[in-house]
Amino acid sequence: MRDGTSARPARELTVVGEGFSFLEGPRWHDGRLWASDFFTRRVLAFDEDGGVETICELPDSMPSGLGWDRDGRLLISSMLDRRLLRLEDDGTLAEVADLTGLTGWFANDMVVDDLGGAYVGNFGWNDEDPAVRSTRLVRVEPDGEMRVVAEDVVFPNGAAISPDGGTLLLSETFAGRISAFDRAPDGALSDRRTWADFHPGGFPTTTDACASGVPLPDGLALDAEGALWIGDAHGEGALRVAEGGEVLEVVPVGEGQTAFAVALGGADRRTLYLCAAQPYRVGDPATQHVARLLSCRVDVPGAGRP
Repeated sequence: MRDGTSARPARELTVVGEGFSFLEGPRWHDGRLWASDFFTRRVLAFDEDGGVETICELPDSMPSGLGWDRDGRLLISSMLDRRLLRLEDDGTLAEVADLTGLTGWFANDMVVDDLGGAYVGNFGWNDEDPAVRSTRLVRVEPDGEMRVVAEDVVFPNGAAISPDGGTLLLSETFAGRISAFDRAPDGALSDRRTWADFHPGGFPTTTDACASGVPLPDGLALDAEGALWIGDAHGEGALRVAEGGEVLEVVPVGEGQTAFAVALGGADRRTLYLCAAQPYRVGDPATQHVARLLSCRVDVPGAGRP
């Protein structure tokens, strides 16, 4: 599925930072690239020149997806305790919602819309068990009210919202699939359809998924031509994909790593940021801090949210 790319010079990658445990949820916001570092339990913000600041720490959990509410306050998907948190002005973390009753396992990546509502993914099952199971996608309103907006999704992960707000795109990592939904003004989702399916029929186990050699979409970034940049959880880097699944471009990250998550940022949204680490189930990111934040320039700017 990766041989539809046209010949072009390799993108020149810049190392923005290295020596991290596992970077996830990259977001361009207020002139900086923000990301979670799972196993050091920190939310970080990177300047364009590579300077890094620790924004906050989650000592009892791990941060994953990031976003901002209507008042500009940071929202954090807290993995282990399955909560949505908000960083207050005094530096404390407040609970917006407890998702344990609606999620199958750890909280995952998310996207926050212009209303301040958060679509939060989750693993769906304890992935120490390789058997793949489905779960739900949950939306959390600014006041903390929760509702299930999609059923029977497999490892709902990276998500993006179109510029007009009318479409939500969702990675289903261990189905090897990206799904699309119509999105109503109140945040409700409907008319689910397949945007790209790299392995029709899905996989019985995560072992089968990783051995398949097809893209396993993780983080998403939408561009102005309607293509998606995706992280590939067991690949060799980031892929630019057209609706229907054609792979338009591959950006390998080297060092035996892949890109789990991506963002389009910079002042013109033409800097592609790549969260690089060893592929899923390779190495131990809790003790091997070899993850890197990379960047390169691309031709088409980002669009929509995040």
